[in-house]
Amino acid sequence: MADILRRILATKRAEMEAARASVPLAEIERRARAAAAPRDFAGALRAQIVAGKPAVIAEIKRASPSKGLLRDPFDPAAIARSYAAAGAACLSVLTDREYFQGAPEHLVAARAACELPVLRKDFVVEPYQVCEARALGADCILLIAAALSAGDMRGLEATAQTLGMAVLVEVHDAAELEAALTLSTPLLGINNRDLRSFATRLETTLELLPRVPASRLVITESGIRAPGDVQRMQAAGVGAFLVGEAFMRSTDPGKSLSSLFSM
Repeated sequence: MADILRRILATKRAEMEAARASVPLAEIERRARAAAAPRDFAGALRAQIVAGKPAVIAEIKRASPSKGLLRDPFDPAAIARSYAAAGAACLSVLTDREYFQGAPEHLVAARAACELPVLRKDFVVEPYQVCEARALGADCILLIAAALSAGDMRGLEATAQTLGMAVLVEVHDAAELEAALTLSTPLLGINNRDLRSFATRLETTLELLPRVPASRLVITESGIRAPGDVQRMQAAGVGAFLVGEAFMRSTDPGKSLSSLFSM
C-alpha cells in the first residue's frame, strides 16, 4: 500500500486550518478549561493490572483505511455501555472523519454513556487538537511517534498536562521508542501494525519490550484476535491491551471482549 500515514497527516493539517478558521484557538482553549474534570486514564489501567486482570482499552471505530467499513449500524453509546459492562478499563474512540468514518460526536456520546476514561484516537499534530480533545471531554490523547518529532511530542505532551490529560505515546520500531522515552508519560503503546503499510505482526511488541524501562506501562496495540494472542503477551509481562477491530465486527462487542480476555 502507499504511505497511508503521509496522506492522513496531510489531510489532518488541512482540517486543522479549516477548524482554526471556524473556531479560534482562544475559544477552544476556553472550552477545554470549562469541560468536566478528566477521568484518571492511567489509574484505570493500573487498577486492573493490580487486580490481576487484563487492562483493556476497548476501541470504538466505524471503519479503517485497510479494512473499510467495520460496523453498520454504528451506535457509540451502546458500544461503550457494552464494553463497560464487560470489564473494559478504558475506551478509545476514533474521531478521524476522512479515513475512519469517525466524528467528535462519537467520543462525546461514548463518554456520556459510561464512567470509563476515554482516549481520543486521532492524528494529533498541533496543540489546537489537544485543546479540542479536552473540550470534547477526552481524558487522554494519542501521540504517534511515526508522525511527530521528539520535540513536537514533548510540546504536545506539555499542553495535555496543563489540561490534566493523560498521554499515550505510540511506537512501532526502536527509533520511535527512543524518541518516545524522552516524554514523561508512563503510557507506552507498541503498535503491532505498521502505520505506513498497515502490515501487522505481534512480534513487534515482543521485540521492543526488552528496551522499555520498568517504569513504563506497556500497552500492546493491534493484532490481538484470539485468547492465544492474549496469553502470549501476558507470558511476556504485558498486561494492557488496545483492541478494536476484533470487537467491531461482533454483534455484541462486550461479549467478544469477555470471550477474548476470559473476563
